Amino acid sequence: MARKKIREYDSKRLLKEHFKRIAGYELPVRSAQITESTNLNELVEKEPWLSSERLVVKPDMLFGKRGKSGLVALNLDFAQVASFVKERLGKEVEMGGCKGPITTFIVEPFVPHNEEFYLNIVSKRLGNSVSFSECGGIEIEENWDKVKGVIEEFVKVVFTLFLDIDFTFLEMNPFTLVNGKPYPLDMRGELDDTAAFKNFKKCDQTFPTFKLTSTHNRVLNVAYLMHEHVCRWGSIEFPMPFGRVMSPTESFIHSLDEKTSASLKFTVLNPKGRIWTMVAGGGASVGDLGYASELGNYAEYSGAPNEEEVLQYARVVIDCATANPDGRKRALVIGGGIANFTDVAATFNGIIRALKEKEAKLKAARMHIYVRRGGPNYQKGLTKMRMLGEEIGIPIQVYGPEATMTGICKQAIDCITAAA
Repeated sequence: MARKKIREYDSKRLLKEHFKRIAGYELPVRSAQITESTNLNELVEKEPWLSSERLVVKPDMLFGKRGKSGLVALNLDFAQVASFVKERLGKEVEMGGCKGPITTFIVEPFVPHNEEFYLNIVSKRLGNSVSFSECGGIEIEENWDKVKGVIEEFVKVVFTLFLDIDFTFLEMNPFTLVNGKPYPLDMRGELDDTAAFKNFKKCDQTFPTFKLTSTHNRVLNVAYLMHEHVCRWGSIEFPMPFGRVMSPTESFIHSLDEKTSASLKFTVLNPKGRIWTMVAGGGASVGDLGYASELGNYAEYSGAPNEEEVLQYARVVIDCATANPDGRKRALVIGGGIANFTDVAATFNGIIRALKEKEAKLKAARMHIYVRRGGPNYQKGLTKMRMLGEEIGIPIQVYGPEATMTGICKQAIDCITAAA
């Protein structure tokens, strides 16, 4: 399970869409999103309530304490909302020690209310935790018997929805009642992005229309249910954490990852770092040994990527690892753990091709390479790596599953810290 934060706008959109499907009635939730590309006139045409109701506007950027930072405006008309957004859109702010521009706002109806309630659902290793609190309000104790049934049903439906569309975290802080129906005023959500394959990977799929006859009725129902199943997330976005902007190299790997059934991840941690990895999670061992400050990147290739994908991936990692040589030794850790089904020799073919292409850069950066791998066809892959070291004249130390990743990383640390 990988928990990915989503915008408040998408959290409320998913809640509204699927609450009706599960409960049989609709929540009175309305919201609109404004970004740099939004045409405000077209937005009002699409959401006419924006021009007729009092509104709330706030950034939708995955950070909290918006009200305390003066970034929430209440009880505005749409012209005032437009002015508020114009003054702040694209402007850099600092939140929690992170700096970044505000690129996205959420606009909602202004909802005067007397009652406030709190709901939190979190997916944990051994189950799910549900927390509810009656946060107070005018005469809430006297009216509790009247609202108890509504709220109990609401919590049950939201929990069903939470499981059904693979939320991992959902919080309403607070929600209230509008005409007897629950209404989330502030909401946060996270999804399990490893469940994307069943929630939105085929959202553009269309189904034929059948006549409602006894012969085709069953087929029509099946088609409808299939469409409902594969489009449950819709056009969801997993934004980067606030203050985090992808570099061109990271964007390139991200685009590769989106096009493959394998997993290709790459994040630059320290461009001047002297220990770089091309493994599945081995960077944690470097941090454990006290040299996280020298770790250049986080990288992962897994899920049986093909040779061409690995080649393109390895080129990027090597280019970053060898950039701006300063005369000091560097280390590149390749391989990682014991593969379950990835053909080690096949993936190593792509890495070997990249190492040959980048021979001059590797030598200029005084790169020392450490390889550790196990799994299907690993002996053949390790033999190729040993032969490569002799061929291109770069120090390559090769190990099988008998060696530990922690031990390999210790060697890399000893290499870069040893006297020249």
